[in-house]
Amino acid sequence: MKPVYLLGLIPFIGILVGSVFASKVNVIVLGMPFLMFWHTLWLVISSGIMLIIYKLDPINKEENE
Repeated sequence: MKPVYLLGLIPFIGILVGSVFASKVNVIVLGMPFLMFWHTLWLVISSGIMLIIYKLDPINKEENE
């Protein structure tokens, strides 16, 4: 496995482990309960990480013919 693919574990850990702690917080952020905000935040972060993986993966680089 290429090291760049290990970046894909960050969202998994952030959502899974963070949800345990985020569910115990009773705060409203941007009009949402904190757990919903946490999942929405990780949705955006995950998209950014997947973009980084896509850009760094040599399979996705096309050669100009």
